[in-house]
Amino acid sequence: MKLSAMLRYSAATLSLGLALSAAAPALAQEAAADDQGLGEIIVTAQRRAENQKDVPISVATLNGETLKAVSGAGADIRALSGRVPSLNIESSFGRTFPRFYIRGLGNTDFDLNASQPVSLVYDDVVLENPILKGFPVFDLDRVEVLRGPQGTLFGRNTPAGIVKFDSVKPDAKGKNYVRASYGSFGTVNAEAGIGGELSDAISARASVLYQQRNNWVDNIDIPGGNDLEGFDDFAARLQIQAKAGDALTLRLTGQIRSFDGNARLFRANAFATGSNKLIGLTGPASEFDRRKTRADGLNFQHLNNYNLGFTAEYDAGPVTITSVTSLWNGNLASRGDIDGGFGNQFNLPMGPGFIPFSAQSQDDVPSLDQITQELRIASNNKGGLGYQVGLFLFNEKLDITSYDFGSPTDTTPAAIATQRQDSDAVGVFGSVNYQFDNGLKLQAGLRYNHDKRAMVAERPVDTRPAFLNFGGPVSPQTANVSGDVVTWDVAATMPLNQDVNLFARIARGYRAPSIQGRLVFGRTLSVADKETTMSYEAGLKSTLGGVARFNLTGFYYSTDNMQLTAVGGASNFTTLINAKKVDGYGFEAEFEAKPVQGLTLTAGLSYNHNEIKDPNLYVAGCGAACTVTNTQRTGSPGIYSINGNQLPQSPRWIANWTAGYEMPVGDGHVYLFTDWAYRSKIQFFLYNSVEFSDDKMLEGGLRIGYRTDAFDVAVFGRNITDDVSAVSGIDFNNLTAMVNEPRIWGFEVGMKF
Repeated sequence: MKLSAMLRYSAATLSLGLALSAAAPALAQEAAADDQGLGEIIVTAQRRAENQKDVPISVATLNGETLKAVSGAGADIRALSGRVPSLNIESSFGRTFPRFYIRGLGNTDFDLNASQPVSLVYDDVVLENPILKGFPVFDLDRVEVLRGPQGTLFGRNTPAGIVKFDSVKPDAKGKNYVRASYGSFGTVNAEAGIGGELSDAISARASVLYQQRNNWVDNIDIPGGNDLEGFDDFAARLQIQAKAGDALTLRLTGQIRSFDGNARLFRANAFATGSNKLIGLTGPASEFDRRKTRADGLNFQHLNNYNLGFTAEYDAGPVTITSVTSLWNGNLASRGDIDGGFGNQFNLPMGPGFIPFSAQSQDDVPSLDQITQELRIASNNKGGLGYQVGLFLFNEKLDITSYDFGSPTDTTPAAIATQRQDSDAVGVFGSVNYQFDNGLKLQAGLRYNHDKRAMVAERPVDTRPAFLNFGGPVSPQTANVSGDVVTWDVAATMPLNQDVNLFARIARGYRAPSIQGRLVFGRTLSVADKETTMSYEAGLKSTLGGVARFNLTGFYYSTDNMQLTAVGGASNFTTLINAKKVDGYGFEAEFEAKPVQGLTLTAGLSYNHNEIKDPNLYVAGCGAACTVTNTQRTGSPGIYSINGNQLPQSPRWIANWTAGYEMPVGDGHVYLFTDWAYRSKIQFFLYNSVEFSDDKMLEGGLRIGYRTDAFDVAVFGRNITDDVSAVSGIDFNNLTAMVNEPRIWGFEVGMKF
């Protein structure tokens, strides 16, 4: 970004702060007349409970009615996409492998060892592998999204940001509930969280979630009714907590997940050449119907996760010592019809449209073991000089097996490729802060990162015909990468008045080197060097008289050697590459108000502009009949420059808004709540094309019900306008698309105690 743009953001921030400051007294008088005004938002973004207004980080929260609405109706973690500014989530595996993007930074790689620049932290534990990141959202106290580089305060370093989940703890008061809903397509969402004190020293909490949906997509090439997109998803959490007075807290946590359903549904030739408008099964003149498809391949997905964690916290007076130990284990089997259609040019009939060849593959994780250990020592003082130091250890052992099959229904693989990756990381971090009498708070953090990965991959079996040019078996290939980097941040918070704080932050982030070993189609490993990010942000945070709050952040970042993944394309091979530089800038604005009793309004808006800056970086275009709009390299047909492109899956605009109103009736309240999320145009791949893109997506929810202190009965709708949008694609075979979730109507009954 250019300095002038940054100055414009700063000027806008300051002028808005002054305007809101001037309005604060009148708003405060209104709030005093309404004893149900907005309360404080407490976040733990800095590993201590603080008012969001006092934290010099761009952090958004999701809780209350919005979290309840978006996480029900059989939704998975992707439902959080767009619900806070600058956050996008998508997946080519469905419910078991989400990919997160913050401020446009993410990774479209579908491989099961893909490195992501966004970290997911669940109850103080980073979940590194993508098959862990999809762990269901249930019985949560809050969701926090920390934007920008993180790592000097806790856990694993991340250059883009963190999505942080905090579950309800065993000693929580008034948080017990049971809730069940039934909706379209036989969708069941049943969950409960029950806990409390068993004695003066012991408390416990059990939480469960069960989600189910019937098959609702009809494969018209197979006799019978609906065949695809059903699932059964079960997760449970048990926490046992012991306290010795006010000084020592011990908590043991066990979690499981069992998923049985379909892999992601790919839809062949869902675009016509020259357009990104979704079309029907019989061609451009027919209307797209997400309830119908044509496919001849096997489709299944099975996932199991297990977790055991132990947290110890000791208040030693001047400091608190915290230890977090966690073991996660997982396994996955996933097979899909990759070409997304029926038959091919050599095996007629075929459709929809032209299918060059059948593609069917399976990716398994026979074993994943992740062990993390974090130790922190933090000062307890609330003023003057504060500090924190910590140590983070990470070890992951990951086995991946990939299969290619000769025909759509084969169960004997024609090719088998294996990967074994061992990863270790050490982080030593610390931070200091000082608060002056005038309210100015300065803080600085430093982190040393050491990462290493070792991979062994091979293709021991390959019986595919020679004319396919895969070259037969591949002997074991090895690769080792490592990185040692120091990252840091400095930040300041300054009260403008009692209602408005200004803040600024500069941070350096880092992502460790990566290895790609998908040898089922290729013959060599690819490696990406480490990337580093410099991030600058400034803004204001305000809580105006208890009746409104408004936050605004302007940011700029520059990433050197950014890791990108060239996925698929005409070569049908996934390759890691480094872009010389990626620059980005934008803003995030969040507003919440309760102007009159019973009415609550929220809104969020973000703008993200980013640009790949590497005139020597080229990638293969699509193997499908798509229209690439980038410049082709001279003398290299099908190879295109991506210099100047916006990052894939990075919309310029994300907006969200909600409105809730309740009025007393009898012993309770009748209420109405609606929530909406919008994102602008996205490209699916590193190159730009007409077809592999989507112009916009707008999804809304509605909930109408009656609740008392104990009971809640409601009818609801998700994606109530039945928006149909492409969210991703497959580009090596035909114009294959993946689409968003369908409209769901249903009813829910809940009880809290």
